[in-house]
Amino acid sequence: MKPTRRGLLGAAAALAATPARAAWEESQRYPDPRIEILDPSFERYAIFNAGVERLWTGARWSEGPVWLGDARCVIWSDIPNNRLLRWSETTGRVDEYRRPANYPNGNTRDRQGRLITCEHGARRVTRTEPDGRITVLCDRFDGKPLNSPNDVVVKSDGSIWFTDPPFGILGQYEGYQAQPELPTNIYRIDGRTGQVTVATGEVNRPNGLAFSPDESKLYVVESGASPRVIHVFDVVEDGTRLGNSRVFYQCQPQERPDGFKLDMDGNLWCGWGMGEGLDGVRVLNPQGKMIGAIHLPERCANLCFGGERRNRLFMAGSKSLYSLYVGTQGVPMV
Repeated sequence: MKPTRRGLLGAAAALAATPARAAWEESQRYPDPRIEILDPSFERYAIFNAGVERLWTGARWSEGPVWLGDARCVIWSDIPNNRLLRWSETTGRVDEYRRPANYPNGNTRDRQGRLITCEHGARRVTRTEPDGRITVLCDRFDGKPLNSPNDVVVKSDGSIWFTDPPFGILGQYEGYQAQPELPTNIYRIDGRTGQVTVATGEVNRPNGLAFSPDESKLYVVESGASPRVIHVFDVVEDGTRLGNSRVFYQCQPQERPDGFKLDMDGNLWCGWGMGEGLDGVRVLNPQGKMIGAIHLPERCANLCFGGERRNRLFMAGSKSLYSLYVGTQGVPMV
């Protein structure tokens, strides 16, 4: 049955009324002890009187936050609850942006400011038009359905790059169980023609991905490796493919990087887990050295930079949305 407008408004009101800081205590002193400087080079990014803030809690598994500057909000995915959530900077409230939402995962914006979403349930990548219509950008390759698009980025030429591991079709919790019919590729959608090509097939279960500030490199998490690996590729063949793969960061067995974004200095701010002392965010410099950590009480799957000056880090914890002002700016998306 299609939800009524009254029902949707009621759900939004219930969300807005959810306690914002359940089982969470703000830091009582500065600097916030949750922000750990692992190398002196990170000191410039840690603002001494800025602390970690828990903006909202009540999700089952948060993913894919994206900042919408024109609307002054963050949209992110709550995959098992089959919805997109929206936090407003002006009101501090959270409502449901879309439900059902085909078990969404990664989100970003294209160069026209439209929302791009990876959907586990429909096994596709979509674009939300300004009037709310949904345009399917890719749901098949070589005549076969995609696995379960996971994370997505848009290059300055308008091309859309996404990873396609099988996580959303491995069970009934984050999508619908099905047998994979394609390798776990990284794909590129041409921004002008819509043609879909394989950027690389070298990564076993690729997960989070992000371009370097000059777009000459692409970083990607290999979730199928044990332990996990963060690779870096050169962007080759006139910017249409990936080559010259090498290990950027070799994880330890307990370390689980997921999604990440880069700042203007080329540092990777990585969602991290799993377990006590590991959950939160790790910051890797352009040489692959870990220089800083933000400790959270739950795993951080993904993050984004936002705010008026792109200096506010929004972190999608397992059940919650957190933020922290930092001494750098994220790479602009639009």
